[in-house]
Amino acid sequence: ALAQPAPSTAQPAAAKPLLGFNEDAARKERALEQQFDAKVSREHLRTWLQRLSARPHHLGSDYGRQNAELLVQLFRGWGWDAKIEQFDVLFPTPKTRVLELVGSEPFVAKLDEPAIDSDSTTAQKREQLPTYNAFSVDGDVTGELVYVNYGVPRDYEELEKRGIDVKGKIVIARYGGSWRGIKPKVAAEHGAVGCIIYSDPRDDGYYYGDVYPKGAFRNENGAQRGSVADMPLYPGDPLTPGVGATAGAKRLDRSEAHTITKIPVLPISYSDALPFLRALGGPIAPPTWRGMLPIAYHMGPGPARVHLKLEFDWKTVPARDVIAKMPGTDRADEWIVRGNHHDAWVNGADDPLSGLVALLEEARGLGELAKSGWKPRRTLVYAAWDGEEPGLIGSTEWVEQHRDELREHAAVYINSDTNSRGFLDAAGSHSLERFVTEVADDVMDPQYGISVRERLRASELIDAKSAEERKDIRERDTIRLDALGSGSDYTPFLQFAGIASLNIGYSGEGAGGSYHSIYDSFEHFTRFVDPDFLYGETQVKTTGRMMLRLANADVLPIEPQSAADTIGRYVDELRKLVDEQRETTAETNRQVRDRVLEVTNDKTLKIAVPKEEPAVPYLDFAPLQNAVAHLKRSAKAFNAGAGDAKMDKALMRLERAFTREDGLPGRPWFKHYVYAPGQYTGYGVKTLPAVREAIEMKRWSEANQQIAVTAGVLETYATEVEKAAALAKEP
Repeated sequence: ALAQPAPSTAQPAAAKPLLGFNEDAARKERALEQQFDAKVSREHLRTWLQRLSARPHHLGSDYGRQNAELLVQLFRGWGWDAKIEQFDVLFPTPKTRVLELVGSEPFVAKLDEPAIDSDSTTAQKREQLPTYNAFSVDGDVTGELVYVNYGVPRDYEELEKRGIDVKGKIVIARYGGSWRGIKPKVAAEHGAVGCIIYSDPRDDGYYYGDVYPKGAFRNENGAQRGSVADMPLYPGDPLTPGVGATAGAKRLDRSEAHTITKIPVLPISYSDALPFLRALGGPIAPPTWRGMLPIAYHMGPGPARVHLKLEFDWKTVPARDVIAKMPGTDRADEWIVRGNHHDAWVNGADDPLSGLVALLEEARGLGELAKSGWKPRRTLVYAAWDGEEPGLIGSTEWVEQHRDELREHAAVYINSDTNSRGFLDAAGSHSLERFVTEVADDVMDPQYGISVRERLRASELIDAKSAEERKDIRERDTIRLDALGSGSDYTPFLQFAGIASLNIGYSGEGAGGSYHSIYDSFEHFTRFVDPDFLYGETQVKTTGRMMLRLANADVLPIEPQSAADTIGRYVDELRKLVDEQRETTAETNRQVRDRVLEVTNDKTLKIAVPKEEPAVPYLDFAPLQNAVAHLKRSAKAFNAGAGDAKMDKALMRLERAFTREDGLPGRPWFKHYVYAPGQYTGYGVKTLPAVREAIEMKRWSEANQQIAVTAGVLETYATEVEKAAALAKEP
């Protein structure tokens, strides 16, 4: 039997105002939401999760096709106009995988995840994709091995201090520290000929608890599949950047696809990694580099020599996006879009189906409301994306294909992916902060009967690192949304099409460790992640409310004040970053001149003393500061006013104003000048990225240039806010 939630000790106040609604409309809206809540069934979540995860369903698979067809049937049964929209995309799968130690003590990696008797789906070997990294190049290389910790740029700086060069060598990096695709990218930039990525138990294994099947965490044979395409350059099908991968689309030759890696790369388990790491010599790794394996972590190079051979079937497969629509009434030309992907690396109960089944129950509830007479004012579009795992392929191709009409009609995109237990995890466009806060105030946590906002604030207070931060948490009247980088299907909506976007889920208490392995199964999920689907139900009520309010509001609940305040904070961060770099560089240079760094070195470690660096110049932040001042003035004067279609169109243009058609320097696909994934973080966000990354890379002339460009973008946004404010004042 499913556990029952704790009795609620608080209920949302019916008279409390709602952004975008007048008092009477807000009261009716909350009554409608109570009807929606009453229709939510956790049994549906369990049933669909078990059905959809019953077999492997990666991009191009037979069960992936069956799942897509089932989703269409479900949506149609609930009254939605549903179809499959197909794109033809590149998706390599392995033909040859060889990894071995060569020399006097040879070892051949097994590259296999064994089945577990208590988890029946782990035995579906014929349908499982083997452990590999999608969009690794083919290769057959042999070389000395070097351990590079997480394999991010600062790790190579540490190697350089010790005189360790990876040129012509194979590197082994552990998962973590950045998105996986950064590791072979940086390795290739430093001259490595191959890359191995392993899962250290320090990062998601026995360091955290018992391993699967006794506990939730990654066992010695678990390996993390995943894409290593250079998605910070552009996501989606590598052969059709910027356009939908339809049958007649012009395609690049594979040799021209810059997102495919330059060197072969392969993921392995820590049982396979241990012999390779044990065979390394050279200096002992710094303390922060050491994992939890029972060895001394050496850096190399060698004496271990490694042979890595990879060959792929570079085939084209169908990506099947499921698109369902419910037409609106008086605002039908305004779209509210909702999405979660349906493909997985293997069975994918947690990633992505925990989020997808909540989306399905949400769509079913809205369909039931429609059958009883309710109609949305705005058109609702629900999507189950294919090909997210290899590189956000299904969503990216759909947005590229429909970009013009999306920029004309799409008001907001709400994304979800995995869903666990615990605390509300909300990120997105800061113009939606008040909207998200009001929803979080009205959804009750199933364990404590308090609002999910109140529980989130308690968690933030525990995690706060200073009294100032705790003061801000207590005094803020809105949730502070995290900024969006990349890693899920919001990316093309926000950063390519300029559509205000959110990513919503619950996390923090469900146990992980099965990520991208055969052990991400229904059995694992129902034991360790959200066994009673309490937070699946909470997710339905959260995103369901969001869709209802966006569908029904008199005026879209978008407000620029939070965006203005947050962007002002980002500019302050940039100024502080430059000041800190200037002080650090000056102090380091002084210590070099005074031989402080030299005489405190242990000579036996042979760590090189850094050379003096050029002084950090003073940048002219005045254009950004003036733009922020303008933005704050316009936002402060803004009042949503009457809820007519003209006002909605003005509000929809706000997020578009953060984009430039030319895109970011060196990567024109990414057009948003406030949020972007970092070139060397992958998933992690860089805010005001054109300026921030120029500063971080010490490209001072470019930084000054991009300060002016970014200021122009913010000035455009401020002007759009003023236009919207003028519309609000019209009779």
